[in-house]
Amino acid sequence: MLTKMANSKYIPRMLQPPKGSYFLLGPRGTGKSTWLLHHYPQAMRIDLLLGEEERRFSAYPERIREVSAALPEGSTLILDEIQRVPKLLPEIHALIEEKRDIQYVMTGSSSRKLRRSVSDLLGGRALLRQMGPFLASELKEQFSLEKALKTGLIPLIWESSEPEDRLRDYLYLYLREEVQAESLVRQIGDFSRFLEVASFSHASIWTTTDISRESSVKRATVDNYLQILEDLLLAFTLPVFTRRAKRKLISHSKFYFFDAGIYRILRPHGILDSSQEIEGMALEGLVAQHLRSWVLAQHQPHTFSFWRTQTGLEVDFVIYGPRGFWAIEVKRSPNLGPDDVRALSAFKEEYPEALCAIVTLGKRKENYRGFDMLPMEEFLLSITPENPILT
Repeated sequence: MLTKMANSKYIPRMLQPPKGSYFLLGPRGTGKSTWLLHHYPQAMRIDLLLGEEERRFSAYPERIREVSAALPEGSTLILDEIQRVPKLLPEIHALIEEKRDIQYVMTGSSSRKLRRSVSDLLGGRALLRQMGPFLASELKEQFSLEKALKTGLIPLIWESSEPEDRLRDYLYLYLREEVQAESLVRQIGDFSRFLEVASFSHASIWTTTDISRESSVKRATVDNYLQILEDLLLAFTLPVFTRRAKRKLISHSKFYFFDAGIYRILRPHGILDSSQEIEGMALEGLVAQHLRSWVLAQHQPHTFSFWRTQTGLEVDFVIYGPRGFWAIEVKRSPNLGPDDVRALSAFKEEYPEALCAIVTLGKRKENYRGFDMLPMEEFLLSITPENPILT
């Protein structure tokens, strides 16, 4: 069914719509449709999650030309979940190249089937935007650090009256509709076990051999499962910052689920598990998802990475690009000792140009051994696409 979109109340997001055609990618439940309802109240929409629409355009992708031809100049046509019918992309590419005054907005919750076509369109006239969980600065006074650490910032979950139950449903939805229905894995049980084991690597170095042993699946399968998580936008990895490196660095990446709530619902916990360790990993992940959102929102490319030497010195986050060079450590406790700043001191010695800071659960801004200590909540609320990370 072709439907007109209408306005509805929503929490304003900081994403600004481009003037031309573009992709809007993001995991399910992050508010893509709600945002589109607000910005394009008169747009025409094709929802490819509907079986009828998926069958119609899969059989005859050229039908999109008929739909486009019926629209007046200056119209916007939204194609929701474009990965369901990747055959549409060459047709849309051709329509964009014809330079008719129609804006095409293509949303997706998976990049797995889109890689080549997206690359073609991005090399032409389409842009790429990404939407993730809420930023603290979008929620403003509604933001709660305690709630964000427990159930995350996915809009669908945040606005639920029963967020923990909704999180479990959310994961089941992905396993059923994105992983199992698309036949991305042969054994859904193996994949589910892998997810649980992967939760122990959240905010940690990703080692395929260890994950393979603990989840009882082959190394090649683990690599494939990780790629599936990244394709479904459910996780991301950070490379090691190596620019102008003087020390010997490790080569492994760090792994994060895209939202702290997803990590918390997957991470097993019981009498033998340290609640401080679990919360510490959630805290680092919460900072990671905010910094990643900032990087993705920049018009000029910035690298997002971490730094770790072979001797074990590690700085949690490094952002480098035209707008700045920043190194950030996340510490749960505001009561620091010399060991807590040893890695950051080594990084500052190697990169004196970098602005460095420590983010903690402290209540006020302090200084320890030359490094600013920033309160977590204040730091997260300050992160907007327009602001530099540190000043």
